[in-house]
Amino acid sequence: MSRDPVNYNKGIEVLNEMVGAPGLQAIDAFKKFYPDFADFLVSFGFGEIYSRETLDYKQRELITLTALISQGAFEQMPFHLNAALNVGLTPKEIVEIVIHCAAYVGFPKACSAMTHVMNVFEQRGITDI
Repeated sequence: MSRDPVNYNKGIEVLNEMVGAPGLQAIDAFKKFYPDFADFLVSFGFGEIYSRETLDYKQRELITLTALISQGAFEQMPFHLNAALNVGLTPKEIVEIVIHCAAYVGFPKACSAMTHVMNVFEQRGITDI
């Protein structure tokens, strides 16, 4: 079990609320490989950061998507695109985030991000933007 069961349990609750089973499955994969990493990710990332009160989940996902695009951390995009849609970002808002980022991080990163957006939208049957 977690070194900090309160934050771990809160983190699991947040993850479940934002992405449900896919989020918990992602954590299980990390847990099988190296439990301490999974514990830190859940306890700190979701139990302490995502559960803070001032910003809501929608605002946090907007920031997260922007940070991922800026860093070129595209392997995390599908997880957070699904979370963003689940917590209320609209497809149009997500596309606009990518367009806005293009001005600051360049079109190569924006094109990579948009490819992930297109794939997630297709998987979810989103056709109206």
